[in-house]
This record gives sequence, structure tokens and C-alpha cells, in this order.
Amino acid sequence: MEPQKRARYSKLLDAEELEEILMEEESDEELEELKELSEPHENMSSSERLAVDEVIALFKGRVIFHQYIPKKSQRFGIKIYKLCDFLGYTYDMTVYLGKQRQLAIEEITSTHGIVLQLIQRIEGLGHKIYMDNYFSSPALFDDPLDRKINSCRTVRNDRRGMPQEIRPKSMKLKKGDIVTRVKGHLSVVHWKDKREVYVLMNMHPPPLDGNFRDESGHAVKPHVIEDYNAHMGFVDKSERMVNSYGIAWRTWKWTKKLFFHLLDMTILSAYLSHKSCDGKMAQKIPRNIGLGFDSSVV
Repeated sequence: MEPQKRARYSKLLDAEELEEILMEEESDEELEELKELSEPHENMSSSERLAVDEVIALFKGRVIFHQYIPKKSQRFGIKIYKLCDFLGYTYDMTVYLGKQRQLAIEEITSTHGIVLQLIQRIEGLGHKIYMDNYFSSPALFDDPLDRKINSCRTVRNDRRGMPQEIRPKSMKLKKGDIVTRVKGHLSVVHWKDKREVYVLMNMHPPPLDGNFRDESGHAVKPHVIEDYNAHMGFVDKSERMVNSYGIAWRTWKWTKKLFFHLLDMTILSAYLSHKSCDGKMAQKIPRNIGLGFDSSVV
């Protein structure tokens, strides 16, 4: 390994220095240097449909921004927000470092700010993004639309700006019922199968109101629900691929854990970029490649 690259690797691996980089409020330049590990290749052609979601880098040690998400396969650890395509390629990411107030202002929430940060690389290119109800609200549609980005998202019925007449207290639906409300370019779809689902969108024509069930009595999914289900899993796919051949070892230092998780993301992105160019592997890479790499550097 070249001396300059070795020195940079050793610098990022230093737990105390990396912690300073991540925790300083005014350290945007240093954090950007760390993020260079997982930045997309400039020649990588982006997919039209992308998904925004959160993942957990497994870590059970002590860290002030430790997160617990029960619905994730890895429930404890460091939370990372990612923007991915259908291949699992990561176009951008940001690490949750506690209450990220710097992204929130009077007009927008911190989750709104996170989404705007993630979509900076794809502004003006006509993309379509999918996200779940953690990020979604009626207020988070105008800003992406101004950047020529359309959206399809599930949403909680109690979000500010949601129509009062379609909330559960105001409207009781039967299985298969579809209710749609339209305001300008924004549509909200209220559909019930086993439970009630709310979807906000501006990329599909709104479905017709009514009760739609097949001959067996099963509720018929609207096209918007099928489209959302088909594309929302991109981030989870990316994380499964990252964790399949991870090179990280056990450590109680969260900085090292995060560093090697980002390194795993970099290796995956390099492989997907190579594969998208019809590249072929010269030889089969052993599963324990990380052990040899680590021992030759550290």
C-alpha cells in the first residue's frame, strides 16, 4: 500500500480522531472526507427510481446516539440514512448523530432536512423516490418537486396537513375500500385490507373511489400500493448485501465499527459499479478477504 494511502487509513482508523470528526458541530469538511469512502462513482448511471430508508449498523457497545428499531433485523446499533437504487447501490448516506438540529429550521423538521440532504446529488434529473411514513408528510413534497423529483410514500394519518375527513375517527372503511383526495399535484390514497394504509404521491393518477374485491373476497391492491411495494425495499437489499460479506471485527469502539461498515459499503458500491459496466471478476474472491486486508494494513 502506498505511504499516503496507508497514512490516511491509519488516520481514519484512529478511534479518538474519528470521534472528534464525527462529533464536532462545525466539522462538515472532515465528515465529508470520511463520506468519500462511500460516495458514488461519477460514471455510475443512476436509476430513475430510488428509495430512502434507515438501516442499523449492528453495535451493542456504548454510544450516545445508540438506536433501537424493533422492525429491523439488526435492532441495536448506529442508524444510517441511505438513498439506494434497485441494484442496492448507495448514492448517498448520512449517519444519525443524535438530534440533528442543524438540519431543522422553523419551516422544516429534521427528517425533512435529512431527505433534502440525501437528494442533493439527483436534483433536476427527473427521479422518482420512495420512502416510508417515518420521513413522509404533505409538507415534504413541494421541495423535491421544485427539484424535479416525484415521490410515492406511506404516511401517518395524524401528520400535519392530512385531510381530516379520511382519518379513522371520521371515516370507517370496509375491506377493499379505496378513498382518494386530491389537492393540486398531490394525492392521498386511503385503502383498507387487513389494516388501513395511507399513501401520498404525485407520480401516479389517483385511483377511483369504491370497494374493490376479487371473487374470493380478497381486497384488490391499487396500482400505487403495488408500485410502492415493488420499489421500497432497495435500501434493505443493499444492507443485506453489505452484511453478507462484512470485514468488520468485534470491537467496543463505535468509531471503528462505523468505519468498517462504511468500508463494506464502499466495497459493495465498487462491485456494483464494476458489474454495471459488464465487468467480470478475474478470480473468485474468498469470503475472508477482509482478514488479509486488515492484517496487511494495521
